[in-house]
Amino acid sequence: MTIYSRTSLILILLFVAIAGIAWSERQPQQDPPLSVEKVKGNIYLVSGGSGANAGFFIGEKEVFFIDVKMSPASARQMLDGIKKLTSLAVTTIILTHSDGDHVNGFPGVPKGLKIVAQKQCRDELEKAAEEQPFLKEYLPNQTFASEKILSSDAAVIELRNYGPAHTSGDTVVYLPGESVAFVGDLAFVGRDPLVHRRKNGSSFGLVKTLKAILAHEPRIETFVPGHGGLLTRMDIEGLIKSIEEKQSRIKAMVTEGRTLDEVKKVFGVADPPAGGMRFPSFVEVVYQELTEDK
Repeated sequence: MTIYSRTSLILILLFVAIAGIAWSERQPQQDPPLSVEKVKGNIYLVSGGSGANAGFFIGEKEVFFIDVKMSPASARQMLDGIKKLTSLAVTTIILTHSDGDHVNGFPGVPKGLKIVAQKQCRDELEKAAEEQPFLKEYLPNQTFASEKILSSDAAVIELRNYGPAHTSGDTVVYLPGESVAFVGDLAFVGRDPLVHRRKNGSSFGLVKTLKAILAHEPRIETFVPGHGGLLTRMDIEGLIKSIEEKQSRIKAMVTEGRTLDEVKKVFGVADPPAGGMRFPSFVEVVYQELTEDK
């Protein structure tokens, strides 16, 4: 092969590679497949796809969604999954809170459904709609302050808010007949909790809420979190213990006059890289609550 032939071949291969990259970048990115897992009875956990966990409950005459994933495509996949199990229509969507990975899939579900949320959650969604106008067509049309009961024939769905925790508008969705509760982002296991101070969340309120969930009557045995697999009472108890231990250590350091940077160093909390963004760590949130909320 001559030098010119080799050069031409290299140029052709380079052109093909560049064209292939450009073509792939123009293709719409597909969400990963969803996984539908029976929790108990007619209660299902939906994981995978885009965004956080979601779920649904099939009643005798209707279906209830719990959250709608992060993309319309994943929300539509969720609807398709339900159709494989029942011919009943989805009538109601219950939101555990307002984070985008739980609500941005709304355009993938039919309009005109009942959308139920804690009233602060609706306020947070109205604010989010200023930058994401599509949310204006899906604002909750039924709200509550601390408690609401939904009935589906013989089944009861109990909604509770115990005050600011992950956000100011969290909802715990109890299905007491099956001893199951959907807890959204109130329970992270294996990592620090996420508390949105910008949404008036509270680390101490989170502990209060988790203890209230465990104290619920009738007793709840299975907890569906916004991220990860199903949780037990032991998981929630361990989470409360770890949070309280961390709060106690941080409080002691605040009493000693330690700075935030010193406290972060003790817990190994690194600053984001230059130009990077992240939510404040749990350590930072607790420190701020102890020093600023006096």
